[in-house]
Amino acid sequence: MILFPAIDLKEGLAVRLEQGDMARATVFHRDPAAQARAFEQQGFEYLHIVDLDGAFAGKPVNAGAVDRILETVGIPVQLGGGVRDMATVEGWLAKGMTRVIIGTAAVRDPAFVKEAAKNFAGRVAVGLDARDGKVAVQGWAEASELSALDIARRFEDAGVAAIIYTDIARDGMLKGLNLDATIALAEAISIPVIASGGLASIADIQAMLEPRAKKLEGAIAGRALYDGRLDPAEALKMIRAARKAA
Repeated sequence: MILFPAIDLKEGLAVRLEQGDMARATVFHRDPAAQARAFEQQGFEYLHIVDLDGAFAGKPVNAGAVDRILETVGIPVQLGGGVRDMATVEGWLAKGMTRVIIGTAAVRDPAFVKEAAKNFAGRVAVGLDARDGKVAVQGWAEASELSALDIARRFEDAGVAAIIYTDIARDGMLKGLNLDATIALAEAISIPVIASGGLASIADIQAMLEPRAKKLEGAIAGRALYDGRLDPAEALKMIRAARKAA
């Protein structure tokens, strides 16, 4: 189980959105690299970044902020938002990104995802963001008619490193992870699944460590870390203890 602290970038700042709405953004840190350093110092092992502007633009927008994060931390980093072509995948990986997350293109251009996963084994993940069971694209601004499972099954045996499943209705709302839907997805496919959207407290960490969630690779934490509802030291201590007991 890996707990990924999230840094969402909008106009070069670290923000959190409510339900993916760019108009409902709260700025939590004006220096994303300093925030990344703080997460590393707290003991987190892997960082999750989203270029929110990039997700809407279809290309990297906050590259400067991401570059500074990569220069600042020594832990692995994964990034999503605006990854729509091979040049972008190659560019981020060349800069030291551990893995890139492809979202919109997973719906619209699955052949590209498969090619990227083949070219960069273990370094390409797929982001599936669902609203009412249907995957949304283009920074969550547009809905598709496909379910997360429909899309995830496209990439079985393609070499995709992970599926990051976000419940948009819960994202930034501190209502708790939608573990039922996330675990159901994980049990239906062979690709590792990461839970995202709504992580609110230590209770979510406890739930992630229960036997029924054993197939999940981890979870992403955002607002709960920023507003103090989730104590990093307590959460990481629980995770380490569970690893030792396994």
